[in-house]
This record gives sequence, structure tokens and C-alpha cells, in this order.
Amino acid sequence: MKTQMEYAREGIVTEKMILAARDAGIEPETLRNNIAKGWAIICHNNRHTNGRPLAVGKGIRTRVNANIGTSKDDTSIDRELEKARVAVRAGADALMDLSTGGPIDEIRAAIIAETDICIGSVPLYQAACDTVVKQGKAIVDMTVDEIFAGIKKHLDDGVDFITVHCGVTLRALEFMDREGRIMEVVSRGGSFTCAWMEHNKAENPLYQYFDRLLELVKPYDATLSLGDGFRPGCLADATDRAQIHELIVLGELTRRAWDQGVQVMIEGPGHVPLNQIEANIQLQKRLCHGAPFYVLGPLVTDIAPGYDHITSAIGGAIAASAGADFLCYVTPSEHLCLPTAEDVHQGVMATRLAGHAADIVKGIPGAMERDIAISKARKALDWEKQYELALDPPLARRRRAEKAEITEEHGACTMCGEFCAYKIMNSRQRSCPPQ
Repeated sequence: MKTQMEYAREGIVTEKMILAARDAGIEPETLRNNIAKGWAIICHNNRHTNGRPLAVGKGIRTRVNANIGTSKDDTSIDRELEKARVAVRAGADALMDLSTGGPIDEIRAAIIAETDICIGSVPLYQAACDTVVKQGKAIVDMTVDEIFAGIKKHLDDGVDFITVHCGVTLRALEFMDREGRIMEVVSRGGSFTCAWMEHNKAENPLYQYFDRLLELVKPYDATLSLGDGFRPGCLADATDRAQIHELIVLGELTRRAWDQGVQVMIEGPGHVPLNQIEANIQLQKRLCHGAPFYVLGPLVTDIAPGYDHITSAIGGAIAASAGADFLCYVTPSEHLCLPTAEDVHQGVMATRLAGHAADIVKGIPGAMERDIAISKARKALDWEKQYELALDPPLARRRRAEKAEITEEHGACTMCGEFCAYKIMNSRQRSCPPQ
């Protein structure tokens, strides 16, 4: 069976392209053309029988991913499934299962069965957990075959996109050590890989055997999300040699994947000062040939634990405005603890807000029109229409209902009450003679 990229290059619009284009609000032929060039992807594993194909990339509204998953300290499947439901209700386009504790195979299967949206994962976590928990060995004692077995297990289960840290190389590690980073490696998968390379005195298997990875992934038509193992974990480490060297390597691997018809997106930082975000996006797009860019944040300050969904939304809006295609949410629990269901809701909403603000700048069809529509409803004091168009309708309705006995008296909100500017101006317009 051919991949979506191979079909696209042959000028064939597939059923998946039609479904994904309809969801994205674009023409199927436009999507096909961008997939053929590598500028857009369809995230959908052929084994994900209950999943909907998700289009990501050029000309498509900014997508939002929510990370969920257990840890050794909290292994409840029920809690993770509730987070999955919350994320979907909040409007997430994708979920990543990052479980590292408890029965992770069962957790992944339950999450995939719970929803029909796009699912991602980091198979290296699987290999690490199987090595440590089931075999009682150290992470650095994973074999190459065990790493690839973990990837195959996730693909067999129907995961649509997998994060693989193929650009974490011995050369990039050398650059990092010479640079003298504060935070060194903050990517969990990146740290596993660095430790493995140093212990085994060998190159990263996912880089060394990249052709084997492509051969494994291609029959599933899953997307390779080329991970940023050297993403900066603090502002002071942003845009250094290790990060940029990894990006250069990912650009080379992108070409190799495309040659085999395998779809690719690139993962990006991280913690980045405001004035470096646009440059980071431009570098990625240039070095990686326009492949879709999947960004974690970026967080624009390091001093806001408890508010990092906000620091992330600020950076995400700038990144997406500059061309990032996919934003991974950050919750208020970032740097502190495993997120709660409410944290998941707040993280998705903050990231959707960032994405929508960027879509207005990008000129995505329907983005500005929604803002115009809610502005007209606000002027007309049409509260039901405002709720309908709001990012979070239940929240807007609940906030106003808290003062219902006051607001219903004059139809405005309690900020201005009878001195509402809309009421005054609407009255003025009604009294003006026709021109």
C-alpha cells in the first residue's frame, strides 16, 4: 500500500485527504499539493481504525496537542481517561500518551479506544520501561532491537505519530558540553538517548539506523515527529549550537524520509526569549524544507511556575504567527507535578487561544470572521450569540450567571451596568436621522 505522500505526488486525492481537508476547511486539492511538497501531513496510522485523519501544516488552522499519561507516582487509568475526555471536550486536536508508570500497554490501548482524535506517543519510553521494570536492567542497557521493538508495538496499536529523537547525536552532545548549558538536556527521551550513547560509546541507534526506522514506519503510514532532544530548558540555553546542530540533522533526515514517502513534522523548543522566537521558526522552516513545525510552548520566561500555561500561550501565539503549525499545550502544573483534569482544560484553552490569535495573522479562513461575529453580538448585547462564539462557552455563561439578578436588570454586564457604552451608542444610532 502506498503512503499518503506517495499518492499525493502522483496527483491522487485519497479518501483520507478528502476527510482531513473537510475537517480543516480547505480544498482537498490544496491539501494534496502541500502533502506532496512535505508542507502538510495527514496524521493517521492505517491501524487506527477508530481514528479520524488530522491535517497539519501550511494553510491549516493551528493545531493543538494535549499531553497526558501516567507516572510511577500516579498509575490510574481512570484519571488519564478523564483527562483525555476533558482535553477532547476543550477542543484539543490530538493527544499524546506519555505514560511511564503502571500498565502502560493497557493505558495506551484504553486512550486510543476512548476517542477518535489523533494519538501520538514516545515509543522510547516503552522501551525504557520494559527494560527497567520487566527486565530489571538499566535504561542504558537497552539493546537496539529492544528500542525498535518498542516502536513497533506503538505502531501496531495504531499510534498516529511517534516522537523519535533521531537528531540527538554524539556530535550534538559534544557541542552542548562545549557550550556549557545551564539545564543541559531537559527532554526525557533526549536524556535517555544521551545516557545510552555515553554508556555504550556508540551513536544514537535512531540516527545510525534511520533507514531501518523508515522501513518499519512506512507500512503504517504513521508520521515521524522528529523530536528536539536538545530543546532549551531555560531562556539562557535557547538557540545555542547543540539545538541548531540537531535542527540541521533533522533537516537532512526529513529529506531521507520524504525520499521513502514517509511523512514528517519537526519538533521545536522549549524555553525561548520573545525576541528569538520568530528566528527559531524561520530557521526550522528553512533548514527543514518547510516541513510542519510542532512546538512545545515556547515558554517566554522561567519564573512562572503555576502560570506556565500563560507563558506558553504568549510564546505559542508568536511562534504560530511566525509559521509554527502545531502547538503542544503546557498546563499550570508544568515544572511542578502531574496535571489534573482541570489543568488539562486550562492548558488546552490557553493554547487554543494562542493558536486562534495566530490564525488571524496567518489569514486562516474563518478566524477573523469569528472575531467580527462576536464583536457584533457584543455590540448588540446578544449574550446567547456571544456564548456560542466564545472560546469556552460554558465558562462565559457561568461567569455571567453569577450576577444574573443584576445583569438581567439592564441587559449589560456588571462592569458598566446602566452606563454601558454599547447601550449609549446604540441609543445614539437609533436617534440619528437617516442619511
